[in-house]
Amino acid sequence: MNAEFIAMLDYLERERGIKREILLEAVSTALLSASKKSVGAARDLRIDIDPRTGDIRALANLVVVDDVKNPQDEIALAKARRIKAEAKVGDTVEMEVTPRNFGRIAAQTAKQAMMQRIRQVEKEMIYEEFKDRAGEIVSGTVRRFDRSDVILDLGKFEAVMPQRERVVVEDYNVGDRLRAYVVAVENGLRGPEIIVSRSHPNFVRRLFELEVSEIADGTVEIRGIAREAGYRTKIAVWSANEKVDPVGACVGMRGSRVKNIVRELNNEKVDIIRWSSDPKEFILEALKPAKVKNITFDPEKKSAQISVDEDQLSLAIGKKGQNARLTTRLTGWEINIDKDTSATTAVEQKVECIADYGRASGDAGEIRLHQSGRLARRRCSRFGRHPWRGRSKGA
Repeated sequence: MNAEFIAMLDYLERERGIKREILLEAVSTALLSASKKSVGAARDLRIDIDPRTGDIRALANLVVVDDVKNPQDEIALAKARRIKAEAKVGDTVEMEVTPRNFGRIAAQTAKQAMMQRIRQVEKEMIYEEFKDRAGEIVSGTVRRFDRSDVILDLGKFEAVMPQRERVVVEDYNVGDRLRAYVVAVENGLRGPEIIVSRSHPNFVRRLFELEVSEIADGTVEIRGIAREAGYRTKIAVWSANEKVDPVGACVGMRGSRVKNIVRELNNEKVDIIRWSSDPKEFILEALKPAKVKNITFDPEKKSAQISVDEDQLSLAIGKKGQNARLTTRLTGWEINIDKDTSATTAVEQKVECIADYGRASGDAGEIRLHQSGRLARRRCSRFGRHPWRGRSKGA
């Protein structure tokens, strides 16, 4: 048992990084509890383990007396002098009280104690190593699934990606290599737990910080991020240096930088926007490529009413309102988008005037409408309610 015990201590110290002294302490504590059942309530019972040989002994401090009445606490003077020559009545002598079947008991107890202590130490190591790493990106391999949670192998430790932190359009398989954002390290009842995420907006922020050197050194700042994980992200960037183009720095030469980020996000669309302190300019940038016709602000409600041409309406709103929602989150202004009807109203008014004129005159006449830079000639019937007839000719 001794050789196997020492070999196990060496392995755990080398592979798991758990100090031998910690394991020996755990085994000693467990053996002490087991020894009390075999030896009895001996006085000052303790367990001694030789770290080199693995020899285990149970030792107790016994009181030297002339007449032994309690063998568990007392020792005869003659027997005590064989251990300590100068012993006298009333002295305390340390004596080995290891039971005969202690080897079997020690083997079973040591294994259980070490496994329990290993789990406890590893949890403590997790917390100590990761308590200051919240907000970083880690790499791991999908080890298994716990219901809808993904368990990642980070090497010595495991991390949990809860369902709420997964990207809904991503599928994971055992063995997949993933990068994730460390949201928190929670020290709960079951011990420390590393919570990671791929849907958190700061995951995109950290990817840009790792990929774009200008962001890492502070030349370019990320002023805001709005994300619908798996579909689209809007990120606002700014630079105090007028010679630096913040958008161009994030995009990279021929889009090399942003392509790496998009690849990591499994082709999620990323819009890089130039941040501005002017709300109007910032909102117009955030809504691109849609072209805004008119914008009206309500500072009290912090809302903006935006009008666009009919052909730009779907582009401004986005799929299922996505572009408008992300713009609202990014800018902090409530965005309301509708179709611009001013041009349509003007044309309708002109047509109504012409119809009234036709009804009033009663005679067929030639009426010219200037529309889109062309002169349209239409003949109106003497019946005012008749539809327009004729053909248009270029001016």
